[in-house]
Amino acid sequence: MSQEALEFYVAEHARTIALDTDWLHGLRQSALSNFRRAGFPDTRQEDWRYTDVRPILKRRFVQAGDSGDLAADAGFEGMRFAGLDAHELAFINGHYDKGLSRLGPLPQGVILTSLAEALIKYPQQVKDCLANFPGLDANGFQALNTAFLTHGTLLYVPAGVTVATPVHLIFRSNRQPEPRMAFLRNLIVLGRGASLTVIEDYSGTADAEYMTNVTTCISGGEGASLRHYKLQGESQKSYHIAATHIRQARDCRVESCSIALGGALVRNDITASLDGEGAEVALDGLYMGNGRQHVDNHTWIHHRSPHTTSREEYKGVLNDHARAVFNGKVIVHEHAQKADARQANDNLLLSDNAEIDTKPELEIHADDVKCSHGATIGQLDENMLFYLRSRAVDADTARSLLIFAFADAVVSRIGLRPIRERLEAMILGKLPDSGLIKEFVQ
Repeated sequence: MSQEALEFYVAEHARTIALDTDWLHGLRQSALSNFRRAGFPDTRQEDWRYTDVRPILKRRFVQAGDSGDLAADAGFEGMRFAGLDAHELAFINGHYDKGLSRLGPLPQGVILTSLAEALIKYPQQVKDCLANFPGLDANGFQALNTAFLTHGTLLYVPAGVTVATPVHLIFRSNRQPEPRMAFLRNLIVLGRGASLTVIEDYSGTADAEYMTNVTTCISGGEGASLRHYKLQGESQKSYHIAATHIRQARDCRVESCSIALGGALVRNDITASLDGEGAEVALDGLYMGNGRQHVDNHTWIHHRSPHTTSREEYKGVLNDHARAVFNGKVIVHEHAQKADARQANDNLLLSDNAEIDTKPELEIHADDVKCSHGATIGQLDENMLFYLRSRAVDADTARSLLIFAFADAVVSRIGLRPIRERLEAMILGKLPDSGLIKEFVQ
């Protein structure tokens, strides 16, 4: 099955990717060779031990191409955040839609455009950013992403510039006669002392079957500051394979929050490299699964310089036959003295059939560090349920209140109220008696 799927995507690449400039053609062909060599990951590989990608390999996803594929559905307008002034780039089935995008005036020197346009107008900026992230193609999905490199975003903020208005990248998929796939590459570059808030937002119509393969590369210069939110509310028939790579120079601060509420099979990889002294990263995450959803979060944080700081907190809520994986690894390299790393993964299992495989890890090669990690797996607190019942709250509402409070501990840290409100509504939508709960949480 794996070999058949491999040959299908090689043929799809030949069908849809045209010859281009020498450097881009060479990059794509090198990635395609890496894909042929690596193939798709399987459960014999430690990093994929608990995630079986055969459901993806059984399907034949093709690229969207004609105008019928690229029409927005009625639910697209709901993707815009009410009450949030934002620069919006819109993508339908993986393709940029200029008509649906809304871009206001940008500070001088800022580049915000589709990757397809950037490859023509700003090839050097694209090349420089890609060169800053070598070795991404060892994984078959990553190699395939590079082989199809065409669509996505270039967001460049020069030194000393603050983009006060958030940037909202909207990726919407809808039902098509054949299952569609989208390969996306988002390149985000902040110069020295630059500041930015960016939202990656993925969703699809309820009945749509598709695959999203996205790689986001974030490069933060000295003293730069980034708030990064990734919201994933894909169709329950969809497959979402994502990798986020972060590189941080001296005193760069990145706050990144990953929310995974949709998708049949979801894999999120995040790698943060604290390259410069004083760099800080905060990784927050929330995943909620029901039915037979499968959500896999793998994170790697590399402390490569002294006085670097990382904080990571992921929470999961699983019901029915849902399954999740969390593997978070913090690596403190030899010269990263005075590193400070904290990591936690907490999970609620609401069903006897729900399952979580959690593995927080520390790998320390320096002797003067402060590091901690831990994981919990449990059920709802019976004492708290009893307390709520004693206050005339019925059993279902009491359970839902506790679940909401657990999940909202992550969402409440998001700095933009319109995002918090939408996510809280999505969480409530997964709970029974949400109408009653709103009276308690408003």
